[in-house]
Amino acid sequence: MDIAEAPWGKDINGDPLTWLLEEDIENPGPRYFALRDLCNLPDDHPEVEAARQAILRSGPVPVILDAQETEGYWVKPGPGYNPKYRATVWSVISLAQLGADPEDQRIHHTCDYLLEHAVAKTGAFSMTGTPSGTIYCLAGNLIAALIDLGRLNDPRLAAAAEWLARATTGEGMAPIEEKGASLRYLKSGVCGPNFECSANNKLPCAWGGLKAMRAFSRIPENSRSPLVRKAIDVGIRFLFSRDPAQADYPMGWSEKPNRSWWKIGFPNFYISDMLEILEVLSALGHGGNERLDAAYQLIIDKQDEQGRWPLEYTYNGKTWVDIEEKGKPSKWVTLRALRAIKNRAPG
Repeated sequence: MDIAEAPWGKDINGDPLTWLLEEDIENPGPRYFALRDLCNLPDDHPEVEAARQAILRSGPVPVILDAQETEGYWVKPGPGYNPKYRATVWSVISLAQLGADPEDQRIHHTCDYLLEHAVAKTGAFSMTGTPSGTIYCLAGNLIAALIDLGRLNDPRLAAAAEWLARATTGEGMAPIEEKGASLRYLKSGVCGPNFECSANNKLPCAWGGLKAMRAFSRIPENSRSPLVRKAIDVGIRFLFSRDPAQADYPMGWSEKPNRSWWKIGFPNFYISDMLEILEVLSALGHGGNERLDAAYQLIIDKQDEQGRWPLEYTYNGKTWVDIEEKGKPSKWVTLRALRAIKNRAPG
Protein backbone atom coordinates (compact mmCIF):
# COMPACT_ATOMS: atom_id res chain seq x y z
CA MET A 1 0.00 0.00 0.00
CA ASP A 2 1.38 3.39 -1.05
CA ILE A 3 0.27 5.95 1.51
CA ALA A 4 0.68 8.76 -1.04
CA GLU A 5 -2.04 7.18 -3.20
CA ALA A 6 -4.49 6.78 -0.33
CA PRO A 7 -7.29 9.37 -0.30
CA TRP A 8 -6.16 10.45 3.17
CA GLY A 9 -2.42 10.48 2.45
CA LYS A 10 -1.98 13.86 0.74
CA ASP A 11 -0.77 15.60 3.91
CA ILE A 12 1.68 12.87 4.92
CA ASN A 13 5.39 13.24 4.26
CA GLY A 14 7.49 10.31 3.09
CA ASP A 15 6.36 6.73 3.70
CA PRO A 16 5.74 6.19 7.42
CA LEU A 17 3.55 3.16 6.76
CA THR A 18 6.54 1.09 5.66
CA TRP A 19 8.23 2.07 8.93
CA LEU A 20 5.20 1.02 10.98
CA LEU A 21 4.96 -2.30 9.15
CA GLU A 22 8.53 -3.30 9.93
CA GLU A 23 9.09 -6.40 12.05
CA ASP A 24 10.15 -4.87 15.37
CA ILE A 25 11.02 -7.17 18.27
CA GLU A 26 11.25 -4.31 20.78
CA ASN A 27 8.00 -2.67 19.68
CA PRO A 28 5.76 -5.16 17.82
CA GLY A 29 2.39 -3.50 18.49
CA PRO A 30 2.40 -0.76 15.85
CA ARG A 31 2.75 -3.34 13.06
CA TYR A 32 -0.40 -5.13 14.23
CA PHE A 33 -2.48 -1.96 14.44
CA ALA A 34 -1.12 -0.62 11.13
CA LEU A 35 -2.12 -3.83 9.34
CA ARG A 36 -5.58 -3.72 10.88
CA ASP A 37 -6.41 -0.01 10.95
CA LEU A 38 -4.35 1.52 8.14
CA CYS A 39 -4.17 -1.37 5.66
CA ASN A 40 -7.73 -2.51 6.50
CA LEU A 41 -6.83 -6.18 6.82
CA PRO A 42 -9.39 -8.31 8.71
CA ASP A 43 -8.62 -9.75 12.14
CA ASP A 44 -8.41 -13.28 10.71
CA HIS A 45 -5.85 -12.37 8.06
CA PRO A 46 -2.70 -14.47 8.60
CA GLU A 47 -0.45 -11.40 8.82
CA VAL A 48 -2.72 -9.75 11.39
CA GLU A 49 -2.93 -12.92 13.47
CA ALA A 50 0.84 -13.37 13.37
CA ALA A 51 1.42 -9.72 14.30
CA ARG A 52 -0.88 -10.00 17.30
CA GLN A 53 0.85 -13.14 18.53
CA ALA A 54 4.19 -11.34 18.23
CA ILE A 55 2.93 -8.78 20.77
CA LEU A 56 2.80 -11.52 23.42
CA ARG A 57 6.31 -12.76 22.66
CA SER A 58 8.40 -9.60 22.88
CA GLY A 59 8.29 -5.91 23.69
CA PRO A 60 6.34 -4.23 26.52
CA VAL A 61 3.41 -6.66 26.90
CA PRO A 62 5.35 -9.69 28.25
CA VAL A 63 7.18 -7.40 30.69
CA ILE A 64 3.87 -6.15 32.10
CA LEU A 65 2.39 -9.65 32.24
CA ASP A 66 5.46 -11.00 34.02
CA ALA A 67 4.75 -8.56 36.86
CA GLN A 68 1.17 -9.81 37.28
CA GLU A 69 0.34 -11.73 40.46
CA THR A 70 -1.29 -15.14 40.04
CA GLU A 71 -4.61 -13.80 41.38
CA GLY A 72 -4.79 -11.38 38.44
CA TYR A 73 -3.74 -8.08 39.99
CA TRP A 74 -0.58 -5.97 40.00
CA VAL A 75 1.26 -4.63 43.10
CA LYS A 76 -1.53 -5.19 45.62
CA PRO A 77 -5.07 -6.62 45.71
CA GLY A 78 -8.14 -4.42 45.50
CA PRO A 79 -9.54 -1.86 43.04
CA GLY A 80 -6.08 -1.33 41.59
CA TYR A 81 -5.92 2.44 41.11
CA ASN A 82 -2.84 3.01 43.28
CA PRO A 83 0.07 3.17 42.97
CA LYS A 84 0.21 5.04 39.71
CA TYR A 85 1.18 3.84 37.13
CA ARG A 86 1.89 0.20 37.95
CA ALA A 87 -1.24 -0.97 39.73
CA THR A 88 -3.91 -3.09 38.04
CA VAL A 89 -5.88 -0.25 36.45
CA TRP A 90 -2.88 1.23 34.66
CA SER A 91 -1.49 -2.15 33.66
CA VAL A 92 -4.78 -3.16 32.05
CA ILE A 93 -5.12 0.17 30.23
CA SER A 94 -1.56 -0.24 28.95
CA LEU A 95 -2.13 -3.82 27.83
CA ALA A 96 -5.21 -2.81 25.86
CA GLN A 97 -3.47 0.09 24.12
CA LEU A 98 -0.45 -2.10 23.35
CA GLY A 99 -2.64 -4.69 21.60
CA ALA A 100 -2.53 -7.59 24.06
CA ASP A 101 -4.52 -10.62 22.86
CA PRO A 102 -7.84 -11.13 24.71
CA GLU A 103 -7.49 -14.88 24.16
CA ASP A 104 -4.50 -15.04 26.50
CA GLN A 105 -5.61 -16.56 29.80
CA ARG A 106 -3.74 -13.95 31.85
CA ILE A 107 -5.69 -11.19 30.12
CA HIS A 108 -8.95 -13.00 30.71
CA HIS A 109 -8.06 -13.46 34.37
CA THR A 110 -7.21 -9.81 35.01
CA CYS A 111 -10.36 -8.56 33.26
CA ASP A 112 -12.43 -10.69 35.61
CA TYR A 113 -10.40 -9.44 38.56
CA LEU A 114 -11.10 -5.80 37.71
CA LEU A 115 -14.79 -6.42 37.14
CA GLU A 116 -14.98 -8.08 40.54
CA HIS A 117 -12.90 -5.59 42.56
CA ALA A 118 -13.08 -2.18 40.87
CA VAL A 119 -16.84 -1.81 40.43
CA ALA A 120 -19.04 0.00 42.95
CA LYS A 121 -22.53 -1.19 43.89
CA THR A 122 -23.90 1.33 41.36
CA GLY A 123 -22.25 -0.63 38.56
CA ALA A 124 -19.63 2.08 37.96
CA PHE A 125 -15.88 1.64 37.90
CA SER A 126 -14.35 3.21 40.96
CA MET A 127 -10.89 4.11 42.29
CA THR A 128 -11.90 2.69 45.66
CA GLY A 129 -14.63 0.20 44.82
CA THR A 130 -17.18 2.58 46.39
CA PRO A 131 -19.54 5.11 44.74
CA SER A 132 -17.48 8.07 45.97
CA GLY A 133 -14.48 6.84 43.98
CA THR A 134 -16.12 7.13 40.57
CA ILE A 135 -14.59 9.56 38.06
CA TYR A 136 -15.34 10.02 34.38
CA CYS A 137 -11.78 9.44 33.19
CA LEU A 138 -11.35 6.15 35.04
CA ALA A 139 -14.74 4.85 33.94
CA GLY A 140 -14.10 5.74 30.31
CA ASN A 141 -10.56 4.38 30.27
CA LEU A 142 -11.53 1.03 31.76
CA ILE A 143 -14.62 0.54 29.61
CA ALA A 144 -12.59 1.24 26.47
CA ALA A 145 -9.77 -1.01 27.64
CA LEU A 146 -12.02 -3.92 28.53
CA ILE A 147 -13.88 -3.67 25.23
CA ASP A 148 -10.51 -3.79 23.46
CA LEU A 149 -9.67 -6.82 25.59
CA GLY A 150 -12.76 -8.73 24.49
CA ARG A 151 -15.38 -7.90 27.12
CA LEU A 152 -17.93 -6.04 25.00
CA ASN A 153 -20.64 -8.60 25.77
CA ASP A 154 -19.92 -8.96 29.48
CA PRO A 155 -23.09 -7.78 31.30
CA ARG A 156 -20.95 -6.16 34.01
CA LEU A 157 -19.28 -4.01 31.39
CA ALA A 158 -22.63 -3.17 29.82
CA ALA A 159 -23.84 -2.01 33.24
CA ALA A 160 -20.74 0.16 33.67
CA ALA A 161 -21.29 1.74 30.25
CA GLU A 162 -24.94 2.39 31.02
CA TRP A 163 -23.97 4.04 34.32
CA LEU A 164 -21.46 6.24 32.49
CA ALA A 165 -24.10 7.25 29.95
CA ARG A 166 -26.54 8.00 32.77
CA ALA A 167 -23.96 10.13 34.59
CA THR A 168 -23.13 12.00 31.37
CA THR A 169 -26.73 12.84 30.51
CA GLY A 170 -28.14 13.17 34.02
CA GLU A 171 -31.01 10.86 33.10
CA GLY A 172 -32.09 8.96 36.20
CA MET A 173 -29.41 10.56 38.40
CA ALA A 174 -30.49 12.42 41.52
CA PRO A 175 -28.72 15.59 42.65
CA ILE A 176 -26.10 15.53 45.41
CA GLU A 177 -28.62 16.60 48.03
CA GLU A 178 -30.92 13.56 47.59
CA LYS A 179 -28.92 11.25 49.84
CA GLY A 180 -31.57 8.54 49.84
CA ALA A 181 -31.48 8.03 46.08
CA SER A 182 -29.91 4.84 44.77
CA LEU A 183 -28.26 6.71 41.90
CA ARG A 184 -27.08 10.24 42.57
CA TYR A 185 -24.18 12.57 42.04
CA LEU A 186 -21.71 12.94 44.89
CA LYS A 187 -19.50 15.73 46.20
CA SER A 188 -16.41 13.74 45.29
CA GLY A 189 -15.62 12.50 41.80
CA VAL A 190 -18.57 12.56 39.40
CA CYS A 191 -20.61 15.46 40.78
CA GLY A 192 -22.86 16.35 37.85
CA PRO A 193 -23.81 15.68 34.22
CA ASN A 194 -21.86 16.87 31.19
CA PHE A 195 -18.61 15.53 32.72
CA GLU A 196 -18.72 17.69 35.86
CA CYS A 197 -16.02 16.49 38.26
CA SER A 198 -14.80 17.58 41.67
CA ALA A 199 -11.22 17.24 40.40
CA ASN A 200 -11.97 20.13 38.01
CA ASN A 201 -13.57 22.31 40.69
CA LYS A 202 -16.98 20.82 39.85
CA LEU A 203 -16.80 22.07 36.25
CA PRO A 204 -17.09 19.89 33.13
CA CYS A 205 -13.78 18.09 32.62
CA ALA A 206 -12.64 17.69 29.02
CA TRP A 207 -10.14 14.98 29.94
CA GLY A 208 -12.90 12.97 31.59
CA GLY A 209 -15.26 13.73 28.73
CA LEU A 210 -12.79 12.44 26.16
CA LYS A 211 -12.26 9.19 28.04
CA ALA A 212 -16.02 8.68 28.31
CA MET A 213 -16.48 9.40 24.62
CA ARG A 214 -13.65 7.05 23.71
CA ALA A 215 -15.48 4.33 25.62
CA PHE A 216 -18.77 5.04 23.85
CA SER A 217 -17.01 5.07 20.47
CA ARG A 218 -15.79 1.52 21.13
CA ILE A 219 -19.37 0.24 21.33
CA PRO A 220 -20.57 -0.77 17.84
CA GLU A 221 -23.40 1.42 16.57
CA ASN A 222 -25.91 -1.43 16.52
CA SER A 223 -25.08 -2.25 20.16
CA ARG A 224 -25.53 1.27 21.55
CA SER A 225 -28.48 1.73 23.85
CA PRO A 226 -30.68 4.83 23.49
CA LEU A 227 -29.01 6.23 26.60
CA VAL A 228 -25.51 5.70 25.19
CA ARG A 229 -26.58 7.43 21.97
CA LYS A 230 -27.89 10.35 23.98
CA ALA A 231 -24.63 10.51 25.94
CA ILE A 232 -22.65 10.58 22.69
CA ASP A 233 -24.72 13.56 21.54
CA VAL A 234 -24.00 15.32 24.84
CA GLY A 235 -20.30 14.64 24.47
CA ILE A 236 -20.11 15.81 20.86
CA ARG A 237 -21.80 19.09 21.76
CA PHE A 238 -19.38 19.54 24.65
CA LEU A 239 -16.23 18.83 22.62
CA PHE A 240 -17.37 21.23 19.90
CA SER A 241 -18.31 23.90 22.46
CA ARG A 242 -14.73 25.19 22.23
CA ASP A 243 -12.20 25.33 19.42
CA PRO A 244 -10.33 22.02 19.84
CA ALA A 245 -7.16 23.72 18.58
CA GLN A 246 -7.33 26.06 21.57
CA ALA A 247 -8.51 23.39 24.04
CA ASP A 248 -9.86 26.11 26.31
CA TYR A 249 -12.41 23.86 27.96
CA PRO A 250 -13.51 24.71 31.53
CA MET A 251 -10.47 25.01 33.77
CA GLY A 252 -11.23 24.52 37.43
CA TRP A 253 -7.88 25.43 38.88
CA SER A 254 -6.11 27.40 36.15
CA GLU A 255 -6.53 30.45 33.96
CA LYS A 256 -5.23 28.78 30.81
CA PRO A 257 -5.34 25.29 29.30
CA ASN A 258 -2.95 22.62 30.49
CA ARG A 259 0.14 22.49 28.26
CA SER A 260 -0.25 18.72 27.99
CA TRP A 261 -2.97 19.29 25.39
CA TRP A 262 -0.20 20.08 22.88
CA LYS A 263 2.21 17.31 23.92
CA ILE A 264 1.29 14.15 22.03
CA GLY A 265 2.13 10.96 23.85
CA PHE A 266 1.69 7.27 24.51
CA PRO A 267 0.23 5.47 26.37
CA ASN A 268 -2.83 7.60 27.18
CA PHE A 269 -4.01 7.53 30.77
CA TYR A 270 -6.15 10.27 32.34
CA ILE A 271 -4.21 13.14 30.75
CA SER A 272 -5.48 13.93 27.26
CA ASP A 273 -3.84 15.57 24.27
CA MET A 274 -5.26 17.33 21.24
CA LEU A 275 -4.80 14.28 19.07
CA GLU A 276 -7.22 12.40 21.32
CA ILE A 277 -9.92 14.96 20.49
CA LEU A 278 -9.42 14.15 16.81
CA GLU A 279 -9.27 10.41 17.45
CA VAL A 280 -12.53 10.38 19.35
CA LEU A 281 -14.52 12.73 17.13
CA SER A 282 -13.29 11.07 13.93
CA ALA A 283 -14.13 7.63 15.33
CA LEU A 284 -17.67 8.92 15.88
CA GLY A 285 -17.93 10.16 12.29
CA HIS A 286 -17.13 13.85 12.80
CA GLY A 287 -13.55 13.91 11.48
CA GLY A 288 -14.57 15.92 8.43
CA ASN A 289 -16.14 18.73 10.45
CA GLU A 290 -14.46 21.99 9.47
CA ARG A 291 -14.29 23.00 13.12
CA LEU A 292 -11.50 20.44 13.48
CA ASP A 293 -9.41 21.83 10.61
CA ALA A 294 -7.14 23.96 12.81
CA ALA A 295 -6.51 21.09 15.22
CA TYR A 296 -5.74 18.72 12.36
CA GLN A 297 -3.29 21.24 10.92
CA LEU A 298 -1.50 21.53 14.26
CA ILE A 299 -1.08 17.75 14.32
CA ILE A 300 -0.02 17.53 10.66
CA ASP A 301 2.63 20.19 11.26
CA LYS A 302 4.27 18.05 13.97
CA GLN A 303 5.46 15.35 11.53
CA ASP A 304 9.04 15.26 10.29
CA GLU A 305 10.22 14.95 6.67
CA GLN A 306 9.64 11.20 6.79
CA GLY A 307 6.08 11.47 8.09
CA ARG A 308 6.98 10.45 11.62
CA TRP A 309 5.65 12.08 14.77
CA PRO A 310 7.74 12.50 17.95
CA LEU A 311 6.94 11.22 21.43
CA GLU A 312 6.30 14.44 23.36
CA TYR A 313 4.64 13.07 26.51
CA THR A 314 5.74 9.87 28.19
CA TYR A 315 5.30 7.84 31.37
CA ASN A 316 8.74 6.25 31.03
CA GLY A 317 10.24 5.56 34.43
CA LYS A 318 6.79 5.38 36.03
CA THR A 319 5.35 2.22 34.45
CA TRP A 320 6.56 -1.38 34.29
CA VAL A 321 8.44 -0.78 31.05
CA ASP A 322 9.68 2.19 29.06
CA ILE A 323 8.09 2.65 25.65
CA GLU A 324 10.18 4.44 23.03
CA GLU A 325 12.17 7.59 23.82
CA LYS A 326 10.90 11.09 24.52
CA GLY A 327 11.66 13.54 21.73
CA LYS A 328 12.44 10.83 19.19
CA PRO A 329 10.22 9.60 16.32
CA SER A 330 7.50 7.39 17.80
CA LYS A 331 5.74 4.56 16.04
CA TRP A 332 2.89 4.78 18.54
CA VAL A 333 2.30 8.51 18.10
CA THR A 334 2.69 8.16 14.33
CA LEU A 335 0.11 5.36 14.37
CA ARG A 336 -2.27 7.53 16.39
CA ALA A 337 -1.83 10.48 14.04
CA LEU A 338 -2.27 8.44 10.86
CA ARG A 339 -5.39 6.75 12.20
CA ALA A 340 -7.00 10.09 13.03
CA ILE A 341 -6.03 11.56 9.65
CA LYS A 342 -7.38 8.48 7.85
CA ASN A 343 -10.67 8.73 9.76
CA ARG A 344 -10.95 12.39 8.79
CA ALA A 345 -11.94 11.28 5.29
CA PRO A 346 -13.71 7.89 5.60
CA GLY A 347 -13.37 5.68 2.56
